[in-house]
Amino acid sequence: MKPGESPGFLLWHVTLRWQRDIAAALTPLDLTHVQFVLLACTWWLNGQGERPNQLAVARQAGTDVKMTSQVLRTLEKKGLIEREVDPADTRAKRLRVTALGAELAPRAIAAVEEVDARFFAPAPIEAAVSLLARLAVDQETA
Repeated sequence: MKPGESPGFLLWHVTLRWQRDIAAALTPLDLTHVQFVLLACTWWLNGQGERPNQLAVARQAGTDVKMTSQVLRTLEKKGLIEREVDPADTRAKRLRVTALGAELAPRAIAAVEEVDARFFAPAPIEAAVSLLARLAVDQETA
């Protein structure tokens, strides 16, 4: 099989291209891709009335807990989130997006959605989302 016929190899190249496009869209907002994902997840969870802890945000984002903690500290230093000790568990930190973070999150989401719309334009979006969702679930249960 030629590399261009391997779905894994093609997925690798597609992912790299998509990540470059996302990084380019987020650079003017002074966010890395991981920072964006964690900010957006925290913002979304806050919008659902939740004050998530770092573990909940890591689960929502699908990220490693230790790395999540490090990136959340960076977002805190940037003034985008606040981490407060959870009164119910002093080892845990509850997260809240600041006013600055609440202003930036929807702008960053819009920038990423614009990239996604352009990037995935050649594919029927419903079919692409369905396939990606199925692959993600299949891999999580494997």
